[in-house]
This record gives sequence, structure tokens and C-alpha cells, in this order.
Amino acid sequence: MAERPGRKPRKPHSAQVVRTERLTPHMQRVVLGGEGLADFAADTCTDHYVKLLFPAAGVTYPEPFDVERIRAEFPREQWPVTRTYTVRSFRPEQRELTLDFVIHGDEGLAGPWAARVQPGETVRFMGPGGAYAPDVSADWHLLAGDESALPAIARSLEALPAGTRAHAFVEVSGPEEEQKIDSDVQVVWLHRGDRPVGAALVEAVRALDFPEGRVHAFVHGEAGFVKELRRLLRVELAVPREDLSISGYWRLGHNEDGWQATKRDWNARVEAEQEGGTAAA
Repeated sequence: MAERPGRKPRKPHSAQVVRTERLTPHMQRVVLGGEGLADFAADTCTDHYVKLLFPAAGVTYPEPFDVERIRAEFPREQWPVTRTYTVRSFRPEQRELTLDFVIHGDEGLAGPWAARVQPGETVRFMGPGGAYAPDVSADWHLLAGDESALPAIARSLEALPAGTRAHAFVEVSGPEEEQKIDSDVQVVWLHRGDRPVGAALVEAVRALDFPEGRVHAFVHGEAGFVKELRRLLRVELAVPREDLSISGYWRLGHNEDGWQATKRDWNARVEAEQEGGTAAA
């Protein structure tokens, strides 16, 4: 019997920082470019994402950079740390990849890096991944999320044909965090203030007078409110699973490493609880 082919090694992309821009007090834009983007493609999904590879502190990796070799030869604590970010835009002709980062001072890894990085610095990343794009055959669209989902929501709205019926809700900390989006859809900006993350968002979506017809929904952000809106859509309103793109980008009290390690089990529990509710409804 012929042997099964081994898994094809994943090759990271390499790019250089072209420029940066502070969009709002807590959102930083980093534009990457260079010949390393020649074989990069991000044109099928509006939630395309990349996994940035940050070197472990004090560790220098051999060149050419090879993730598989690093994982084979270095102890796990010296592997590059990954952080996942949505592709805000990609211009293949100019070979420019734009990523937006939520900034919380010195908290975290990627945010502080984005705030201080300078043009010319080399960035390595895997991807793109992604699975969602607005279905133009739907009667209307629902898009809801917090700051972490804003790049994907903005890109999705900009991809909708003019005149498409859509309701978009974005929760941010305050009015200074609102952004201009090139779309004729009127975004409902929800200002969190001192309320828990997602509370205003769940309240607003529940208060929506849902239009008739088939909805295609995109709901992403902090896992707690995503769970609540999933219950609304799947259990209470019986929206078919195939018409939903809904998942937690992050979870309160967890960094990305911790969340990714538990996300599969969390999603399985939520689905088991809520699909049971759907069956009983």
C-alpha cells in the first residue's frame, strides 16, 4: 500500500512595515508591503486573517526562517508566539496588507508592538485563513461585534453592493473610537462606557425589529456576548446554522494562547447546550 503523503510544511510570509497610523485613541493601523507579499492572496473572504509570528524574548532564529525547523530544534517556550489579526484590506497591485490593532496601553503583546513599530521592520506571518463573506442572495444582513471585529465588519460592509439591506452594530468604548466606513449602511455605534463588554451590543440586537426574509449574520468579538447572541439567533429565532458566522475572537480573562487552548471545548459546550435548546424549542 502506498504511503500517505506527509503534511506539506507551512511557509510563512515575510513583509516589511511600510507605514503606521493611529486611527483612534485605541486603534492602530500597520501597513505591510514588500516582495514577500507577491504570493499572498486575501480576496475571497471579508474576515480573512493572518497569524503574526512574534519571536520569543531574547531568542534569535536561524535563517532562512523556518517554522517547522524551529519547532523541531527549539524548546517549546522558545517558539514564536502567534497573534491573530483580521486583514482590513489587501491591495495586490501595490502589495500592501493593512492590519488594525486594538491598543490598551502596554497590555498584551501585539498592541504595544503595533504602537511602537517603525517602517522597515520585518514581519513574518502565516495565512490567510477565513470563512465568511456576505451572501448577496440573502434578503438582509446582520453584522455585530466589538472592536476586535470592527476590521472584518468594516470590510464586509464595504463589500456589500450599494442598496443592500443591512443592520450593523459595533460596540466601542466611546464616541472617540468611531471610524469612517466607506458604505451606505448606517452603522449603529454603541458606546460601552463603564458597562461590561457586549452588554450594550446584546441589548441593541435584541431590540432590533428583525426584517422579514433570510438573514445572513456575522457576529464576532468577546466570547461571552457572542454566546448570548448565538442563543438569540439559533435558539430563539431559529436562524439556520449555515446562515451564521458566529464565534468568539477573544474571551475576558484570557490571553490569545489561553483562549485558543480552550476555545474548541468552549464552543462544543455552547453548541451542545444551545442546539439542545433548538431541538426542544
